[in-house]
Amino acid sequence: MIPRFVHRSAQAVPLACLALAAGLATAAPAQGPSGLAFYNAPATIPAGANGDLISYSPASANLGDDAPGVKAWRVMYRSTDSVGAPNLVTGMVLVPTQAWSNPLQARPIVSYAVGTHGLAQGCAPSIQLERGTDYESANIKAALKAGYAVLVSDYQGYTTGATPTYLAGASQGNAVLDIVRAASQIPSGGVSASAKTAIWGYSQGGQSAAWAAQRHAGYAPNVNLVGVAAGGVPGDFLATASYLDGNNGASFLFGGIIGLSTQYPAAIPLNDLANDAGKAAIVRGKQQCVFESLFDLMNRNLSEFTVGNQTLDQLLTALPAARQAVVAQDLGGDKVSVPMYQYHGQADEFIPLAQAVALKKKYCAKFSNVTFDLYPSEHIVTQFQAAPSVLGWLGDRFSGKSTSGSCSYNGPEPQSTANPVNGNFIVSLKEWVLRASVNLKTLGQTVTMPESSTFTADADITAKRLSGGLNIPDFKQKLNIIGLPVTVGLSVKPVGQTTGTVELDNAGQLKIRGTAYADITITSVLGIPFGECKTSKPVEFPINFDGPVSALGSGNLTFTGTTSFPSIKGCFISAILTTMMSGSGQTYTFTVLPQAPVQR
Repeated sequence: MIPRFVHRSAQAVPLACLALAAGLATAAPAQGPSGLAFYNAPATIPAGANGDLISYSPASANLGDDAPGVKAWRVMYRSTDSVGAPNLVTGMVLVPTQAWSNPLQARPIVSYAVGTHGLAQGCAPSIQLERGTDYESANIKAALKAGYAVLVSDYQGYTTGATPTYLAGASQGNAVLDIVRAASQIPSGGVSASAKTAIWGYSQGGQSAAWAAQRHAGYAPNVNLVGVAAGGVPGDFLATASYLDGNNGASFLFGGIIGLSTQYPAAIPLNDLANDAGKAAIVRGKQQCVFESLFDLMNRNLSEFTVGNQTLDQLLTALPAARQAVVAQDLGGDKVSVPMYQYHGQADEFIPLAQAVALKKKYCAKFSNVTFDLYPSEHIVTQFQAAPSVLGWLGDRFSGKSTSGSCSYNGPEPQSTANPVNGNFIVSLKEWVLRASVNLKTLGQTVTMPESSTFTADADITAKRLSGGLNIPDFKQKLNIIGLPVTVGLSVKPVGQTTGTVELDNAGQLKIRGTAYADITITSVLGIPFGECKTSKPVEFPINFDGPVSALGSGNLTFTGTTSFPSIKGCFISAILTTMMSGSGQTYTFTVLPQAPVQR
């Protein structure tokens, strides 16, 4: 029997469900247990309305040392899945302890739609936020620092014994809308159901945010939605599936098949379609979080795991209901009624750029207030690089500023610059901005490299290999020597490549160990050239980093350390320069940042 698919408007929610929600009084939310016991769902879904808070429990949120003070609660609430049936969803509500800056206005809300976390229960964002292991905490923390209440839905499927309906779009969109009403029912929680609300999500979260934007008017019109930011959006599922199959993002396709088969079991009879290797991969996938699954299934073809080694195209041709389930997740069929900020990485190796541009055109054909920004980076970097722009854009929506979007753009379509998607997983840093400084110990002064300095590297995550180099133009710096300001010309030239290792673990933690070598030459003093006043051997700059993968795009990819400057030779003032500048204990800071986005 082919399941009944929900239409992209809320009209397809069964009338019986609406009548039940409208006609029955809802019970007051109960305070639930702490820890994993909170995720034990009731045997039956309580009658009520979408967004009814079923239970809540005070929680802690471990967001890092620089996080603002927050009050946190786990929540379990009532929502609706992609076929119009009631479901239970868990999540976390975070409210800054500092009072909102405008006492005449309710604290604005950001319903933060998370990206792929993995299918195991321990991958749930609400669980990882407590444990301090959520890879998206940098973006969540940034929204909290802006003073907003941040609501993080786990989406359906993280209650005990359940499987997430991963990539079931309408279900996800409903979940990020319904958590707004649920959060407002936490006793003394400080969240107003009528507060100005924005939705922000990337990748799977971008899909969720876009679905919420499309469903808002018909499904949850009482949510005071003022803007939606959706990045890295898989808007065309067949195009995205073809892009992932057999390539380094294959795990997202495998997870999507498991998730959609959970939402549409009759249309996608997973156990009947999988061979023995496939059944083992399904069991394994349900026990993994996102990065573990990413490396486990990289460059694997779906046909390796199907009965008769059928390809995705063959399966969808033989199973029209399965094709219908996949195509039902496509976006762009309905109008978006609030301003939208859509963004994508030009080098995205997981979600194809062309289908994102096509989605923008679909939205613009129905609604002109869509702003599309193109970032130069790949998928993971763009997720975090875009945060300041997203929060600035959302802040303007909260303050009531108007925006006209970029639908009028009629220039050339952007072309993908992604690395090959069917080999090693490589994050390329192409002429990233380098903010570099060295503190000269003897002089007690800091030399700052020119703003046009850049850093280029390939971080081969699969081979755990880093290679790249610095580009620092010659520059002049004023230094106080014997109490007098003296202009010194300097040249910092790389010697060979920056090389080392780079690792990304299953918790999303990045570890870099490398070394950059450079000759340092004093080209002039007071404008007078003195010949080759150069370090007798290259200066060694260790390039070491331990931190979250979010640092790649958040501006926190910083290398600090201590090095030694060898003696300076080659000119008649070498001895003087050696005395002033050489020796151990020279400290340095190198921060690398992606290039700015462009509007399209």
